[in-house]
Amino acid sequence: MKKNITIVLAIVTVLAVIGYVLTKNKEENKAKTDIVAQNNAAVSVKTTQVKTEAISLDFMANGNFEPIQELTFSAEKSGKVISVLVKEGDYVNVGQTLVIVRSDVINVNAQTAKASYDNAKADYARYENAFKTGGVTKQQLDQAKLALTNAGANLKQANINVGDTRLKAPIKGFINKKYIEPGSILTGMPASAMFDIVNVSKLKLKVTVNETQVASLKTGSPVTVSASVFPDKVFTGKIIFIAAKADESLNFAVEIEIANNTDSNLKAGMYGTANFGSKQTQELKVVPRNAFVGSVNSNQVFVVENGKAKLKKVVAGRILGEQVEIVDGLSDGEAVITTGQINLQDGSLVEIIK
Repeated sequence: MKKNITIVLAIVTVLAVIGYVLTKNKEENKAKTDIVAQNNAAVSVKTTQVKTEAISLDFMANGNFEPIQELTFSAEKSGKVISVLVKEGDYVNVGQTLVIVRSDVINVNAQTAKASYDNAKADYARYENAFKTGGVTKQQLDQAKLALTNAGANLKQANINVGDTRLKAPIKGFINKKYIEPGSILTGMPASAMFDIVNVSKLKLKVTVNETQVASLKTGSPVTVSASVFPDKVFTGKIIFIAAKADESLNFAVEIEIANNTDSNLKAGMYGTANFGSKQTQELKVVPRNAFVGSVNSNQVFVVENGKAKLKKVVAGRILGEQVEIVDGLSDGEAVITTGQINLQDGSLVEIIK
C-alpha cells in the first residue's frame, strides 16, 4: 500500500514538472513571436521632399500696445485737498491745474516774505546812498546787500510754495485713474498718489523676435501694424528700440511706435501684430517645422532610406513661419518624415502614406 502511494506521488510530480515546462516554452515562444511581429510591423508616416526654393524673409510678431508715456502723478508735499478740477477720462495738457490744496498758511508766509524783501530792498537803497556820502562803511553796505539777497531767496521759495498749492499736470494725456477727492490728506513722504496719466497720442507695440529675425531689423525702419479688434485697418509705425541683449528665452525685445488716430481708437493693452515685410526672397533649403523630432532646437529629423527610418543630425538656420532653413545635414530630394515620428526609432520599418 505504501509503495503504491509513493508511485502515485512520483507520477503526479513528473506530470506537474512537464506541465510547467510546456507552459514556460509557450510563453517564451509567444514573446519571441510578438517581438518578430513588432519588428516586422511598418509604422505609417507622412513625408515631404527636402528642396531649395525662393523663401520670403517677411515675418510677423505679436504683442500688446502700451502708451508712449504714462505716469502716476504723486504729491511732493503734505496738505489737504480743497478742490479736484478733473475727473477720470478727461484729457489734460502740460501745466494744467489738476488739484488745489489748502494755502492759508502758505499765503501768509508768502506775504511775510514779500514784506521782508521790500524792507531789505529799501534798506539797501538807503545804505547805498549813505555810502556815497560817507555816512556808512563798506562793511555795512555789504551786510545790507546780503540781507537783500537772503530776503529775495526766501520770497522766491515762498512763491514756489504758493505755486505748489496748485498742482499741475507734468505730461499731457488722459486721466486714467483718480485716487483723491476733496478733503483727502496728501503726504509727501511717502508720496500720495493722485492720478494715473496716460499719453496715447502715440502707442508702442512691444514684441519679441528671435536671433535670426533681429539681425535684419534696424531702428527707424517702417513696419505695418494691425490690431485684432480692427481687422480691416492697417497702421504704420517705425522701430524705435531693439534690445542689445536677449532675454532668458533668447528672444530680443523690439518696440514699434504707432501714431494713434484722432479718435484714439487704439487703446493701451490691446493685442497687436507687427508685419516685418522686407519684400526680399532668398534661395534656401527648407523643411517643414513639424519634421523636427521634439522641437527645432533638437536639430534631429527622420528621413526614409530603403523603407526604414533613419535619424539624422542637422544644422537648422532661420525659422520662417512654418518652415525652417537647413544649413547642413540634408540634401535636396531626401524624404523627410513629417508625421509619425513619435512611434519611430532609428531603423524602424516605415510605410509612407500618400
